[in-house]
Amino acid sequence: MAQGPAFVQGGIGDRSGRLRETVAATAVRRLAAILTSDVTGYSRLMGADEEGTLNRLKAHHRELVDPKIRKHLGRIVKTTGDGMLVEFGSVVDAVRCAVEVQRAMVDRNAASPRKSALGSASGLISATS
Repeated sequence: MAQGPAFVQGGIGDRSGRLRETVAATAVRRLAAILTSDVTGYSRLMGADEEGTLNRLKAHHRELVDPKIRKHLGRIVKTTGDGMLVEFGSVVDAVRCAVEVQRAMVDRNAASPRKSALGSASGLISATS
């Protein structure tokens, strides 16, 4: 059974019901903006040219996405193939990052054949923890 703090009669205990010494604790809360991103048509692109698509995606992240995330003080939380979760301390920074990436992708894709262009869908979540 997982052990963790739980409120029990008269103090703080673990889930087994045993009381522990009460310790004054302050909850630390923070506001975070989470940017989600996914490459549109990734499965189709991989089916047509797996090696080329993967090379373009890696270059896209190295040359465009990662520098924009750093510029706007973001932190990559998780990547999953063609998707990623990025945390920002500010909704404004998250939106600016997403807009800059989207605008730069238009220029990058103008130089690529339509069938191999990378597209991106992004979403934003504001959360407290």
